[in-house]
Amino acid sequence: MTAVTGRTVHDLRRGNRALLLRRLFFDGPLSRQELGPATGLSSGTVSNVTAGLLADGFISEVGSVESDGGRPRTLLAVAPDGGRLIGVDVGETRVRVSLFGLTLDEMACAEYPLAGPVHDPEYVAARIGEGVSAVLADVPGAAGRLLGVGVGVPGIVEQTPAGAVVHGQAVGWHAVPLEALLRRTPGWPADVPCYVGNGARTFGQAEMWFGAGRGAGDVVVALLGSGVGACVVTGGATLGGPAGAAGEWGHTTVTVGGRTCRCGARGCLEAYVGADALVRRWAETGGRPLGDGPERAVAALLDADRDGDEGAAAVLAETAEYLGAGIADLVNLFNPERILLGGWAGLILGPRLLPDVRRYARRYALRHPAGRARIEMGRLGPDAVTVGAATLPLADFLSRGGAQAAGV
Repeated sequence: MTAVTGRTVHDLRRGNRALLLRRLFFDGPLSRQELGPATGLSSGTVSNVTAGLLADGFISEVGSVESDGGRPRTLLAVAPDGGRLIGVDVGETRVRVSLFGLTLDEMACAEYPLAGPVHDPEYVAARIGEGVSAVLADVPGAAGRLLGVGVGVPGIVEQTPAGAVVHGQAVGWHAVPLEALLRRTPGWPADVPCYVGNGARTFGQAEMWFGAGRGAGDVVVALLGSGVGACVVTGGATLGGPAGAAGEWGHTTVTVGGRTCRCGARGCLEAYVGADALVRRWAETGGRPLGDGPERAVAALLDADRDGDEGAAAVLAETAEYLGAGIADLVNLFNPERILLGGWAGLILGPRLLPDVRRYARRYALRHPAGRARIEMGRLGPDAVTVGAATLPLADFLSRGGAQAAGV
């Protein structure tokens, strides 16, 4: 049987399940009586769909509230044990793998350090596979309820018939068939969907779902680490472009013929505000960065500034101006209502730089869009990319109304 619109009854049922699941995930707990007006579905449809979701274990009854003169109303919510999700952050200094419940409560995690500016793809894939096996082993029964694995990576992600291919010029990855590498790693869960996305965009999705972007339609989430990236959200949808290359904000040119960037070009924003570049510029003034990791080196720069180091102060002042100018470009291009600063370096530097960044952004941006934009810190911590990566399989699961995608 096919409706006039061309949608089958199966499509209609799946759409109704997806509508209710999403509403309960983002706004629950809700009663059946509240779900009707919230979704536009009839009370009979709500009753039938929720009964199916309860039977599948994707939602659960979590209590009741008094009603006006009638029986108490039962509250429904997405069930944390309704499935398992894995999120992976392939960062500049580590691979972090986390296992989550269906409501994105972390259940287990594993971390593996990465050394050097260039990471061997097969080594990284092996560490991801090792981490996936480790977190599944930590939680009995998790493997049988795994809905998907999401991986956030630096660089451009191209979706091909053979799986996701990563172009990470700054980290030495050229057309790396990451998904194929992962599926060949020992112990990789067979027939489980794998989703690979740009790390800045997975971070941005996490901030939109759970952080400072929630409730806004036009947002830019700026990610500052050793490198620099951005997630651009317009009308509630993430801007990716036909090849998935949108958001490479760190490789926009701010100085013609300027400093050499990790990507090989000159004058990129990343060459001035990325953590590696920041520490290197401080060293050029006579500063002494600590040698046991980039986080400690950036923290040492801030300590030196507080102690009156003129070189550190000058570098931070210059960084604030470049970052403000880069944000002004985002304001002029996308007219966002919010710009959120995050990433491990952004979280460390933000409290010190944000007032000056706002001032420079107003100076360099057009007055009208600048008056609309609020520049704020992101609310999620340094592990937001891992959470965001887990939203990749979760978003697909929700859109399918609880049906699992094919794993191949």
